[in-house]
Amino acid sequence: MGSRMAANLVRAGFEVVVWNRTIERARELAEAHDVGVASSPAEAAREADFAITMLGDGPDVAAVLFGEDGAAAALAEGSLVIDSTTTAPTAATEAAERLAGSGIAFIDAPVSGSRPKAEDGTLTIMVGASPEDFDRASAVLEAMGELIVHVGPVGHGQMAKLIMNTLAAVNAAAVAEGLTLGRRAGLDLESLVKVVGAGAGASKMLELKNAPMREHDFEPLFKLDHMLKDVRHCLAAARSLGSPLPLGEQAERLYSAAASNGLGQGDFAAVVTIAEQAAGIEGPASGD
Repeated sequence: MGSRMAANLVRAGFEVVVWNRTIERARELAEAHDVGVASSPAEAAREADFAITMLGDGPDVAAVLFGEDGAAAALAEGSLVIDSTTTAPTAATEAAERLAGSGIAFIDAPVSGSRPKAEDGTLTIMVGASPEDFDRASAVLEAMGELIVHVGPVGHGQMAKLIMNTLAAVNAAAVAEGLTLGRRAGLDLESLVKVVGAGAGASKMLELKNAPMREHDFEPLFKLDHMLKDVRHCLAAARSLGSPLPLGEQAERLYSAAASNGLGQGDFAAVVTIAEQAAGIEGPASGD
């Protein structure tokens, strides 16, 4: 995701310097595009007007910003950090508070759309920021995304993303159960998908994930481990707000079971295997 976003920044005319924990990936990007490669986050951030982080979770962001050779120490007063990682909302507000002490602004700007939309610059980006910081970051965000939505102050971008992904996780699990029931009943799944897709059961998850689920094609567009992480963050935020998410809790159990079966690094469509196991089915539908 990060390499594709960086490439779109270059195409938009920005001068880009990258750092990656696996330096070979940064060098591969430099070979394909006009970017500089830094040896540390601090070196990448030095003289930068904007620093963009795209990592696994909040602790990774904290390490890159505030750890040894972290970016925060090298950023100039008045610069702006754009965090596109999906994290807990509290991680965003804590980072913003720490950076504010050095006169550095922070916005949370998690993205949606997986690798294909990252590649063609059509991501959806939900932004938690002050109006002023949102305006400052707009040109950078527009180079990477198609739909840029200012959802509120810092932390609200993360909350919106977590709600969205939890809804997607619940929906994908429901699609998995429906396909499995249809398969157990001996229905032609192509016909079932056509009927459901034309009716009230239609959804983006049905459209995107029915074929991978039926074929057991779990080449990751969005890893199951990442979906599980996002659902868990959403559940934690919901608990802190006193807003129960019973469907989210059930989704967490299903995705956790799939991860325990060694499917965490595959696409989250692999949740279908849990429904299939419960129904006594093995292997892809294409083998029926």
